[in-house]
Amino acid sequence: MQTNLRGLDLISTQDWTKEQIETLLDVAFDLKRKRALGQPHPYLRDKTLAMLFFFTSTRTRSSFEAGMAQLGGHAAFIDSTTTQISHGDTAKEIGEILGRYYDGIAIRQCDWEIGNRYIRDVAAASRAPVLNMQCDVYHPFQILADLMTIIEKKGDPRGLTINVSWAYASSYQKPISVPQSLILLMTRFGMNVRLTHPPEYKLMPEIVEQAQENARRHGGTLEFLDDFDAGFKDADVVYPKSWGALLTTSDPEESAAIGRKYTDWITDDRRMALAKPDAIYMHCLPADRNIEVTDSVIDGPQSVVYDEAENRLHVQKAAMALTMT
Repeated sequence: MQTNLRGLDLISTQDWTKEQIETLLDVAFDLKRKRALGQPHPYLRDKTLAMLFFFTSTRTRSSFEAGMAQLGGHAAFIDSTTTQISHGDTAKEIGEILGRYYDGIAIRQCDWEIGNRYIRDVAAASRAPVLNMQCDVYHPFQILADLMTIIEKKGDPRGLTINVSWAYASSYQKPISVPQSLILLMTRFGMNVRLTHPPEYKLMPEIVEQAQENARRHGGTLEFLDDFDAGFKDADVVYPKSWGALLTTSDPEESAAIGRKYTDWITDDRRMALAKPDAIYMHCLPADRNIEVTDSVIDGPQSVVYDEAENRLHVQKAAMALTMT
């Protein structure tokens, strides 16, 4: 267990050592037990967190806000449109000022080729730790919750096969931060990762290279498939979700036209039957029901999406308790 996490930013899981991540998970499991037993755990009494949102949220806002209250502190919700950011407040000024008012800053900024750079610029100026609630490149807390859920449901993740697959959705060009963060973290924990997607839905080459290096160093594998059914075959964990063709086009209409070529990339009972009988279905939510995944799967016995969503609360509390005390 690492005991020196106070003041650390968490912008990508790549920024933390494997031992630091294991410490966070250990604390998350402890906090989950304490909540189940009704044991108070006000480790952040009188501490405050600024939550700066450039994008809407359901799970992220609710879990961070509830988590801070359960830790004895206070979370301030700040919609970017209610600030002076559009009138000239720079990332440096946000970091300098909020870092003096608050004990931590959490930011969601998913604009393509802007979000991660903005969060890192805030962090460079802030005396308080900065937590990434999702950007255009990474979604660390979702993926930490995913790993926690896999450990709960399947035990030691080493040697398990996870299919990280694109799926069709009719909604907007969703960020690529979830699949990118998945392939980065799961390879570090020795999983055999399949990245399955049509050719237009590539991930950032530098992220793929980092995931390949993680697999080499930690005993996992990373393979690439372009056949939706093949990705499911004998998998222990399936994680099919939509993401945008952002490395192919930034035009929404062109992206929508590309997506319509793959409307059959939907997770249904036939696809789930290709995976192992005890395979689990995961999704970060929200999902496009009966477009991205059928009701029978997402509401079925192999789905763990609500446990997965709950674990957002616990890993985020662990990160806040460890970095903001």
